[in-house]
Amino acid sequence: MADPIIDLSNISVTFKQGKQVVHAVKDVTIEINKGDIYGIVGYSGAGKSTLVRTINLLQAPSEGTVTIDGTTFFKDHRQQISNKELQEKRRNIGMIFQHFNLLNETSVIENVLFALKHSKLDDDAQEKKALELLDLVGLKDKAEFYPVQLSGGEQQRVSIARALANDPEILISDEATSALDPQNTNQILDLLKDLNKKLDLTIILITHEMDAVKRVANKIAVMEYGQIIERGPLQKVFLQPQQELTRQFVGGSLAAIDTLKAFDLEHLADDQELLQLVYDAGNVTKSIIIELYKELQVEVSMLYGNVEVLAGSPVGTLFVVIKGAPDKRQQAIDFLRNNNVTVTKIDDRRIWNE
Repeated sequence: MADPIIDLSNISVTFKQGKQVVHAVKDVTIEINKGDIYGIVGYSGAGKSTLVRTINLLQAPSEGTVTIDGTTFFKDHRQQISNKELQEKRRNIGMIFQHFNLLNETSVIENVLFALKHSKLDDDAQEKKALELLDLVGLKDKAEFYPVQLSGGEQQRVSIARALANDPEILISDEATSALDPQNTNQILDLLKDLNKKLDLTIILITHEMDAVKRVANKIAVMEYGQIIERGPLQKVFLQPQQELTRQFVGGSLAAIDTLKAFDLEHLADDQELLQLVYDAGNVTKSIIIELYKELQVEVSMLYGNVEVLAGSPVGTLFVVIKGAPDKRQQAIDFLRNNNVTVTKIDDRRIWNE
C-alpha cells in the first residue's frame, strides 16, 4: 500500500489565553490517502479549524509529526525544513473557505490571475491557464464579470478555480458550502467530486454538515473537544456508529429533523420508543417492518424513511416508533440487529433541540 499523502501522527495543539491553557487539538492521528475525499465532521469548537491550519502548514503542532507527500514539515513544535521550502510546499495545498475571500474590486479572471502572480508562466500563458480553470468550474463566460455580479455558488466556483491555479495535489474545503443554499451546496459538492476524479485531487472536507460528507466523501472522521472520536470508511461509520455524537450526525439530516418535529414526540407513551434504523444494500429491498410484525406482532409506526447512495451502495434510514411491553420492544430490537439493521434508541429531546 502506498504511503498516505497526509500523515498526522499524535498531533496536539495548545494555546495560552492569559493564564489558561487551551487544548485545541489532542493527540490526533490521521492518514489520508491520495485521491480520498476525506470528511472531517464536528460542531463548532471541535478543533476542526486548528487541525486544518496544521494540515495546510500554517500551524506548527505543540506535539506530534506532520508529514505531507513524504516530507516531514514539523516534528513536535520544530520546523524540519527551511522557510523558503515551506512556502513552496504550501502552494501544493489549495484552500476554499465559507466566505469566498474574493477581491471584489477586480474581475473574475483577475481573481484567478492573482493566485498565479508567483508563477513562472508568462502573461499570455497565465491568462490562458486562468481561462482554462474558469472553464473547468463552468464560468469561462463570466471571466470579465465582477464578484458582486455573481451568485454565491458562482463566487465559490471562482474561489475553487483560484485554489487550483498552482496545480495543488490537495484541496481543503473549510466549511465552503455553509453559506450557500441547498441547491448551490449540492452543485459545489458535485463539482468537487468531479474535480477529484478529473485531477486525481485529494480533498479534505471540513464541515459540521453530515449531508455534505454523505454526498461526496469516501472516508470520515468525527471530532469532538479536539479529539477524533470515530473514523473509517463512510459507509461503515454510517451503518455502525459507535459514539453518540456520530449517531447524532448520522441521523441529523435536515429533512429527517424537520419531519420528526412535525410529530408529538415529546409525549410518547410509556410503552413507546423512538428508534433510528440504518440498513445496508442487503436489506434495502426487504420489508423489514412487515417481517418484524409477522415475527413478534410489535406495532410499528414509520415516521421518516430515506434511501441514499453512500460510496456507491444504497443505505436506508428509518425513524420509527415501536409500541409494546419492554420485553417485546427489546425482542424487536434484537430481531432487527440479528438482521443486520443498526438500531439506535433516540433520546427524543435531541430531535427538537437541534
